[in-house]
Amino acid sequence: MSLMIKICGQTGEDGITAAVEAGADAIGFVFHSPSLRNIEPVRAAILASAFMPANVLRVAVTLHPSQALVDEVLAEFTPDVWQTDASDFNLLQLPATIARWPVWRSGSALPDAPPRRLLFEAAASGAGIQADWTVAAGLARRCGLILGGGLSATNVGAAIAMVRPYGVDVSSGVEREPGVKDPALLLRFMEAARAAERRLTA
Repeated sequence: MSLMIKICGQTGEDGITAAVEAGADAIGFVFHSPSLRNIEPVRAAILASAFMPANVLRVAVTLHPSQALVDEVLAEFTPDVWQTDASDFNLLQLPATIARWPVWRSGSALPDAPPRRLLFEAAASGAGIQADWTVAAGLARRCGLILGGGLSATNVGAAIAMVRPYGVDVSSGVEREPGVKDPALLLRFMEAARAAERRLTA
């Protein structure tokens, strides 16, 4: 199975186009008003419709959202996946057709029985803080773990070699400013991740 690569915090067509052309498997749209990468649901819907092929996953990314926000997003935008902290899902109603990527964070209690798919992240998202790779590596042996937190072209190869994740998730590591993806950085990240994947399977 090939490494899944998600480019998160997309706000514009240039970043999405660069990610798709580089071979990204998933694009994340942040619906969280305090975030510098926050996007309006109608804008996300327009970008996804115009610049994303059907085989690229549309991921709605939230942090402790209210049901009202979830409903507002779903009224305009149709995600394939919803990503939010694991505890959030206990309080939310989502259509059964939307996959769930619960987020666990460095320093938090880990699940006794992890779900089939989860995202392991640093204590704070989108801040370039590295997650605990040692903990992630142990968890990755028990589930399909997507590794986030402080990844960039310079360290993603080492992260993949150590953690052996199902996928990787990057946001600030491919930006020239918050929410504005740099196509050159994005391409270097993709190339570094794919090179690491090839080394594992050689």
